[in-house]
Amino acid sequence: MTDANQQMVEQYRNSFLREVEENVEEGEWVKMCMQCGVCSGSCPLGPYWDHPPQEIFMMIRAGKRDEVLQSTSMWMCTSCYNCIVRCPRELPITHIMHGLAHYAKRLGIAPKNQPTHKFSQLFWDNLTKTGRVNELKLGLSLYFMNGIGEGIKTSLKMQKIGLGMLMTKRLSPMELIGGHKCKDAKGLHAILEKAEELEAARIPVAGK
Repeated sequence: MTDANQQMVEQYRNSFLREVEENVEEGEWVKMCMQCGVCSGSCPLGPYWDHPPQEIFMMIRAGKRDEVLQSTSMWMCTSCYNCIVRCPRELPITHIMHGLAHYAKRLGIAPKNQPTHKFSQLFWDNLTKTGRVNELKLGLSLYFMNGIGEGIKTSLKMQKIGLGMLMTKRLSPMELIGGHKCKDAKGLHAILEKAEELEAARIPVAGK
């Protein structure tokens, strides 16, 4: 590519596209989307997205930074990988969507009241505390994540399932006072802290 052509390419690529390429996992693939819409048609949650993946990619290329990063769309991805399997260009769509969600969270502009955002944070907090998921505590935290009243209603609705799990020993009340732990929880915490430190040093947050 000649210097003149390279300059034209750089002028075409807006700053937000470069920001995504530099800060979002697999972000360099965004420019490869050809807007066929197969990803949207393949997604089981397609009707509930604010913006389907190919629209998100188009918005990135159009420089719509706030609309993308403040969207709930990335938080709707359940990692089913239908989009990746069916994409004619084999874009790592799932990884990009999770990468955008993570980047929005790092910037402090992720939609805090979005249910899947709440779930992801509750799951992460639960897992990293001991190195293993405490399913009883996670379930209860999900029931009550929208308030005490909503939690009581949900608990009452689920009481038969809960009792059935207790009877078949699929659920133990002991989980409330401890539960399973990994062998070296302190070591896990040290690894996670170091990973966060390395990521912060490697990928500077735009505008800071």
